[in-house]
Amino acid sequence: MNVGVQTKQIKHAKDKLLALSFVLVMVFSMSFLPGAAQSQPALGASIHPALIQLAAEAPGEMVRIIVRLSDGTDPETAAANLGGALVRDLSIINSIVLRLPAGEVPNLRTKPVVEWVSLDAPVVSTSTQAAGLAQTHFNASAFPQTTGADHLWAQGIDGRGVTVAVVDSGITDYDDFKDAGGNLRILDWVQFSNSQAYHPDDYHGHGSHVAGTIGGNGALSQGRFMGMAPGVNLLTVKISDDYGMSHMSDVVAGLQWVLAKKDQHNIRVVNLSLNSTVPESYHTSPLNAALEILWFNGVVVVVSAGNNGNGSEYVYAPGNDPFVITVGASNDKGTEDRSDDQLMGYTARGVTPEGVSKPDIIAPGHNVVSLMGKPDSVLANTYPDRRIVPPGESNYFYFRMSGTSMASAVVAGAAALLIQDEPNLTPDQVKYRLMNTGSTISIGQSSYPYLDVYAAVHGNTTQAANVGTQASQLLWSGAQPVTWTSVNWNSVNWNSVNWNSVNWNSVNWNSVNWNSEYWGE
Repeated sequence: MNVGVQTKQIKHAKDKLLALSFVLVMVFSMSFLPGAAQSQPALGASIHPALIQLAAEAPGEMVRIIVRLSDGTDPETAAANLGGALVRDLSIINSIVLRLPAGEVPNLRTKPVVEWVSLDAPVVSTSTQAAGLAQTHFNASAFPQTTGADHLWAQGIDGRGVTVAVVDSGITDYDDFKDAGGNLRILDWVQFSNSQAYHPDDYHGHGSHVAGTIGGNGALSQGRFMGMAPGVNLLTVKISDDYGMSHMSDVVAGLQWVLAKKDQHNIRVVNLSLNSTVPESYHTSPLNAALEILWFNGVVVVVSAGNNGNGSEYVYAPGNDPFVITVGASNDKGTEDRSDDQLMGYTARGVTPEGVSKPDIIAPGHNVVSLMGKPDSVLANTYPDRRIVPPGESNYFYFRMSGTSMASAVVAGAAALLIQDEPNLTPDQVKYRLMNTGSTISIGQSSYPYLDVYAAVHGNTTQAANVGTQASQLLWSGAQPVTWTSVNWNSVNWNSVNWNSVNWNSVNWNSVNWNSEYWGE
């Protein structure tokens, strides 16, 4: 993490919570995050412990919170009854976002309509240009060759017809995102953040880099810098401002929009190159719950593992979710040869409190050359030495960055290639195929699957990952409290569930017995 950039971003943030030492934040997973993982809070109360601390230390501070409702109460009515100002309705997870003084938050535990309260954590974008990263300039990006994607292009498999939603800082409409007829492959866009950029522009830069890694066609570089799926369609879900600032509810609102647009645009993949710095069970995270709903509705969710691997053994949300594909980063050394590739130590890795080993797969993510946002974007101005300007160009250029953000984008593009070839695959089948058809890569005593998309596309297994995996407790329902130990989860065939038929407003959230669970160990 570059401290100067982080300071600059915080200076422009409008939420005063960033100045508090116990602030809960999320970061685009591009750079190193200092500090070891925090211990897990007990799950006995209906309010996140950090909010209780905030109420005690700064009761007059205005905060944004995400409130999970116990029934289908109208958002405006619920807000009025709870004494807060309604910011947003997050119907995808039966929740609302409120703004109110921190000192009022503890009173919510007495409200029957309230099931769980989380801080609407700020989301911060930080630069990948951490000290010590290699300064090597490449003649071309190697990740399409390292993963075998270039061989698929020769067979007509380039992602066309498949749409990937990029939940990030936006996408600048470069020529690299146009098809052979000059039509923009960015089909639609939405904005849930304050920004001077009008859709689909990107004045921060991170989103354009991620999108280019997924689906850029190299038009501005004569094919030197291409993404994994150069024919894929894209949607930009802009959830951060020009300095990378956002809130968790912005991300959840973006995912809610993706679900609504899924069938219209054939959205089969969503990429989130962001991570929380807050250790939280996937059973209580609003972000994890929203991602699982997309997964159960046929959308492959690809997320970054995070870059806090040095000295840390904790993977933060959404990378901690057992269903989604969590990606770590390797250094491909700028060559097609996989034998010398190295798993980067900054990749967050470990076992979640629920016993899930993460990341699921490793892909090239170090020194990736891709597109940047506007010429005056924050990242471009902060790190001008990372610019790579094509001959004859002055307004457009490429940019070199590193991190699990980039690796996640590589896997998202790979998923699009596989789905184009076999459109009937479920997310669980896509995950299994990607994880079980390549080689492995190791660090220390740990080995992980290493992406080989050519082998995945030419594989034939239809086995599914996640068999018997428990869904987020925020999605559990029932008339009586569930006796968790009596549930035979291996007997549940999640692939057979028609999640579109579920009326989420009818979910009985009171059936979740929070006091019966402890996840501090």
